[in-house]
Amino acid sequence: MSETITEAVTRLNAKLGGEGFDGNAKFVIEDEGTILLDQSGARAGEGEADVTLTADAETFRAILDGEKDATAAFMQGQLKVDGDMGQAMKLAGVLS
Repeated sequence: MSETITEAVTRLNAKLGGEGFDGNAKFVIEDEGTILLDQSGARAGEGEADVTLTADAETFRAILDGEKDATAAFMQGQLKVDGDMGQAMKLAGVLS
């Protein structure tokens, strides 16, 4: 597992405040790996999800740092969303 994925899992779990995500989502960080979010929280790994968000490591890091809004990244084509847009909107709240 890459250092980027390890750091992202830790930071996402902190943003979730020790609670899981009410849904099933996947983050694909290009050239790094995949993170799943569900009722158990965030963890590295592959699996099925209702929504998949894909970005490069730099964009994903900027979103986690609060330097880039997830919605703005999507509108600028830096964040791709595939699947349930309702779940994607919930994730935007987690990431901010």
